[in-house]
Amino acid sequence: MKTEPEIFIRANTALGSPPHVPEIRLHLADEAHELWLKTEEELDALGLPPPFWAFAWAGGQGLARHVIDHKDLVEGKSVLDFATGSGLVAIAAKRAGAASVTAADIDPWAATATRLNAVENGVSFDFRQTDLIGNDEGWDVVLAGDVFYDQAMASLIWPWFSALAQRGALVLVGDPGRAYCPRDKMDLLATYNVPVTRALEDSEIKRTSVWRIAG
Repeated sequence: MKTEPEIFIRANTALGSPPHVPEIRLHLADEAHELWLKTEEELDALGLPPPFWAFAWAGGQGLARHVIDHKDLVEGKSVLDFATGSGLVAIAAKRAGAASVTAADIDPWAATATRLNAVENGVSFDFRQTDLIGNDEGWDVVLAGDVFYDQAMASLIWPWFSALAQRGALVLVGDPGRAYCPRDKMDLLATYNVPVTRALEDSEIKRTSVWRIAG
């Protein structure tokens, strides 16, 4: 029996491939779906937080591309995909050979979207609807796509990421130039030109970098 979130997601998205990661298919919203047109008040009336899970953000696309193209980063390792949203990066890590993947997001709607997207791509992994900031469960690799968009969020996650890197975890961040990304404190691994929609961003191509937090 389908749950209410699953019914909503299927009605307001369509299966498609993010342009920078065409081998992965996701339930995505686009200009043809009502989800684009709903105001914040309408979403709140539905009990729906901002639907970050319905879009393939540039930071996530760049990070997913990098993981798939450099499988040695995650192959045989335990991986956390923090603030997973649609599950794009978690799916990429699993397809790249990660031994185990935990996808975490505090949004309950992301749980349903991630499950549907995992099934669509023939992979499985754990989902945690938990605020894991400050926790350390021994992950070998921590992945985070587009998480430095908010100053308060950045101030919370940076000390945590730094501590994980210092104890030996590989912490990788995908970022399309967000204002609060501490680029001067990280090592640049790669840069990609990621196609996005103008409805989400200020341009049709976002220059997106993958960074490693030094231990």
